[in-house]
Amino acid sequence: MEPNQTLIRIFEYALNQEETGKSFFQTSLQRMAIGAAMSAFTQLIQEEERHILFIKKILEGLKQGSPDQLQISQGDALETTNYFDERVRSEFLQQRLYESMVPDITVFSVAWLIEKDLSEFYERMANQTEGKPREALLMLAEWEKGHERFFREYRDKLTEIYSRMPWGG
Repeated sequence: MEPNQTLIRIFEYALNQEETGKSFFQTSLQRMAIGAAMSAFTQLIQEEERHILFIKKILEGLKQGSPDQLQISQGDALETTNYFDERVRSEFLQQRLYESMVPDITVFSVAWLIEKDLSEFYERMANQTEGKPREALLMLAEWEKGHERFFREYRDKLTEIYSRMPWGG
């Protein structure tokens, strides 16, 4: 398989995974009853949409020419979003406790795994490429690491809180 075809397949896979992640966040958003969580998930969905557009731009460029001619700039980079400020973080965790004895840990765990898997995939593929495609894959890996940290933090906090709860009434 020619190098451009390999890169196209890598980015097509990435596009599919980003769309799957976006779909998961949209479904999870419907389960959230807290305004702060809804706001955070809405921001994540918007960022996933930007990842999708970024990958589509790369795919378009790869299908039209040489990987070295890809138009990737630092302006394409996403800044890390602070999804919850400290006050909202605390309120979010407290509301989760009062509203449900069934932990939302599952949502945060699955989201963390999605983002972790994607960041690791991007890093592996970056190590197998060079030039502009490598640069794009490293940018995507960094974006996903930011999401990964967010979900890991909440998964860990929710796990800790629920592990200390008196169960059974």
